[in-house]
Amino acid sequence: MPDLKDGESVKVQGSASKPYEMKNVGGVYSCTCPAWRNQSLAIERRTCKHLRALRGDAAEEARVGAALPAKPKDRGAAGDAPPLLLAESWDGAAKVNGWWMSEKLDGVRAYWDGKQFISRLGNAFHAPDWFTKGLPREALDGELWLARKAFQRTVSIVRRQDKSDHWKAVRYVVFDAPALGKDFEQRLEFVQTVIKKSSPPYAAAHPHLVCRGIEHLKQELARVEAVGGEGLMLRQPNSAYAIGRSTTLLKVKSFKDDEARVVGHQPGTGRHKGRLGALLVEMADGTRFAVGTGFSDAERDHPPSVGSVINFRYQELSEGGVPRFPSYIGVRKDLGLAPSPKPARPGTPAASGKRRFEFVDGGSDKFWEISASGTEVTVRFGRNGTNGQTSTKSFPDRDAAEKHAEKLVREKTAKGYVEVS
Repeated sequence: MPDLKDGESVKVQGSASKPYEMKNVGGVYSCTCPAWRNQSLAIERRTCKHLRALRGDAAEEARVGAALPAKPKDRGAAGDAPPLLLAESWDGAAKVNGWWMSEKLDGVRAYWDGKQFISRLGNAFHAPDWFTKGLPREALDGELWLARKAFQRTVSIVRRQDKSDHWKAVRYVVFDAPALGKDFEQRLEFVQTVIKKSSPPYAAAHPHLVCRGIEHLKQELARVEAVGGEGLMLRQPNSAYAIGRSTTLLKVKSFKDDEARVVGHQPGTGRHKGRLGALLVEMADGTRFAVGTGFSDAERDHPPSVGSVINFRYQELSEGGVPRFPSYIGVRKDLGLAPSPKPARPGTPAASGKRRFEFVDGGSDKFWEISASGTEVTVRFGRNGTNGQTSTKSFPDRDAAEKHAEKLVREKTAKGYVEVS
């Protein structure tokens, strides 16, 4: 088998538009693919199918010091991300006359492969059979959407694995047919025709209209934002379905948004004393800053855990590349992020009250809850949908109980558990 010498790197084409890069730095192998980046293991113990193909399973197993997981049979088993067209941001100047305009939905992107829904990261959404009834065998691109300003609730429903009746509140809004191999107008017509013909009860074609110019765009953007919408999407006429980032698809918002990983909590002052003041976050390029606005009282009492990925809105970047006026939007459980591997600052999560964490990955669908009351810490855990098991531990004083609760929270988030409302 080939191998990489210390300091060497090699690129391999995956499902994204840009190739993935594998490196060997001092015996620590890495890959830029989502499957490697989004693991909760220490970096020296991570592997992926690209490293396994390069070095061989035996060499990788010896390197990470553990048995390798079975290779996924399909994308639904946490395999490659689906071949999606991703948007660039409109620069505010490019002419958009004749482009197709639609509302940007604040839901969860979902690729229908003819049998199941696949997330951007390649994981399956476990929708009930009655929800997918009537969907075609052809691939579709759309959004699992509940309502405007209901992103967090949508995520909490679609990431479950129990195929619950909560899905009845969700709709699959379809805006493209990726595998058709035709221009956008023909793909849009196909979507409208197949939805009308088979009448799937929980799916709808996303409406589009032709943009008459920048003034028309501004008017439509103002209308959408006034009713709680996130923004607009623009599609170039006669464009093909390109894989990866493309200027044939543009997103338009009054404010920009991005993702960052939480690396710590700043305590509040004044009326926020005793709870969250601001989140310390880190972007993928290593830029660190604080996000101190946009939180509800409940979110300040139970802030996103260290290690979770948040979405934030900002006005512009400073000369130093730091987002100006960042405002918290929500926790992004459907996306992955790979910031530079710097040690996280110690967090100070609130230990009072009940906090719930979930771990959903492949065949795992578990919850873990913790609450602190005086000198006692109570933990409840088990599979989602069950009552689970409960244990309570007593401590000499309240401070010791809170420190123990914080320690347990850090341990769980390090293992990949994500806090939920």
